Amino acid sequence: MRVTGEAARAQGQITHVIGRILDASGAPIPGAAIEIWQCDATGIYRHPRDTHWLRTRDPGFQGRGRTLAGADGAYALRTIKPVAYPGRTPHIHFAITASGRGALVTQMYVEGEPLNARDGILNGIRDPRQRDSVIVKLEPGDRLEDQALVGTFDIVLDR
Repeated sequence: MRVTGEAARAQGQITHVIGRILDASGAPIPGAAIEIWQCDATGIYRHPRDTHWLRTRDPGFQGRGRTLAGADGAYALRTIKPVAYPGRTPHIHFAITASGRGALVTQMYVEGEPLNARDGILNGIRDPRQRDSVIVKLEPGDRLEDQALVGTFDIVLDR
């Protein structure tokens, strides 16, 4: 994983996030735009108003990505395994937009992370089924890339 114009590779374990964008009936939503953003392996976001990153931010990590869902609603993104930072459990932010539908902003969490039990945003999801739907198991992803992880995160857009 390399940022254009940067010589260094991103720190952290390569992680592939795959899934489908679906409507409430389970039908695919082709062409939906999926955007992600997350902190780097040191827990710092790449944000223009964040000045402490000048000393410690991973210059090889872009911090964001974008793709479109295929005809079958499928998408695939390559990033790093999310890490914790003060006050938050590891997570990746997602924003999904599709023609004729409202935008959805959500987060994907990692199954088995001890900090999940104390994360206020994750635990603010009171419905156990909804909470479980944003927690993803990361498994060995050697079929995609040597020493990588892979997790499946299907996302449902209501309207």
